[in-house]
Amino acid sequence: MNEEIRVIISGGGTGGHIFPAISIANAIKAKCPEAKILFVGALGRMEMQRVPAAGYEIKGLPICGFDRKNLLKNFSVLLKIWKSQRMAKQIIKDFRPMAAVGVGGYASGPTLNKAASMGIPCLIQEQNSYAGVTNKLLAKKAQKICVAYDGMERFFPAEKIIMTGNPVRQSLLETTVTREEAIKSFGLDPQKKTILLVGGSLGARTINESVLQHLDLVKQSGVQFIWQTGKYYHAAIVEQLKGQELPMLKVLDFISDMGAAYKAADLVISRAGASSISEFCLIGKPVILVPSPNVAEDHQTKNAMALVNKDAALYVKDADAPSQLLPLAVKTVQDAASLDSLSKNILKLALPNSADIIADEVFKMIRK
Repeated sequence: MNEEIRVIISGGGTGGHIFPAISIANAIKAKCPEAKILFVGALGRMEMQRVPAAGYEIKGLPICGFDRKNLLKNFSVLLKIWKSQRMAKQIIKDFRPMAAVGVGGYASGPTLNKAASMGIPCLIQEQNSYAGVTNKLLAKKAQKICVAYDGMERFFPAEKIIMTGNPVRQSLLETTVTREEAIKSFGLDPQKKTILLVGGSLGARTINESVLQHLDLVKQSGVQFIWQTGKYYHAAIVEQLKGQELPMLKVLDFISDMGAAYKAADLVISRAGASSISEFCLIGKPVILVPSPNVAEDHQTKNAMALVNKDAALYVKDADAPSQLLPLAVKTVQDAASLDSLSKNILKLALPNSADIIADEVFKMIRK
């Protein structure tokens, strides 16, 4: 392509939306280094920091979600939506994109809505097995809908759907450290089985409680743990653990090198966000999923069951986790046959090169 390529990518709110968005941008740049890419996010949300850190410009809209508990508060939300639509229109006029990509999250609604009404071809990327509200509304106006799960015809027109999988953080796939080096980098023993506990980018109260209620099991198990608590919970947990001899428990508020953390782990305990699941599939990592109950349409449980039904992951209900999660994890990590079976089955579900496939679809839309 000789002409200058300009693409808007919109959405965010959580790492599950932001990491795929950045991966798509990187794939577009790899194929066309001169391409201009502008992100549009929601003010005050995680993307306003993460996107510039990845080297891309971002504009923020004052948009937020509806308050379902207090309907009177929604007047201000409607005002923010109206203002965001106007701002999105101006951003599009100034930037003159040739295509718009929506990854879900508040900002993608007004941005892709305006882009479509201004005749700009739109692609949406749905990470979950149960489509989000924003993407369901945008589906009518989108040319292409990229998905990661079978059966998405329930939500979207079948002729627009392309099975691409979810783009993941490239750093996870490119890490060159060995398991031994990775475990030593966390100050742990390479001879011992290691369980990694992650609760998403913000932490997970239930997963944290599951550890705190089984500290005796942690001490006696002969297993070691890398525990990402989330920044919100970290100080209180460190205070609670004071005075306890727990050399086998590495407690961190945030893990910046997830490639090393995954490499160190024989078993992972995680929420069932779509991006995390895609990562586990690509690296073939045995996992126990604890779906968050605090998400729209309980979509994390649906994500988890798509794996569980193929014997590719284990599952513990959020309400049962404090009593059941740690005993199951310790039992599983010491069962070599079980770990091997989970690893082989989850690898079969991997969809590699997702970001490249989506970038190619963006270029096809522009050529048309």
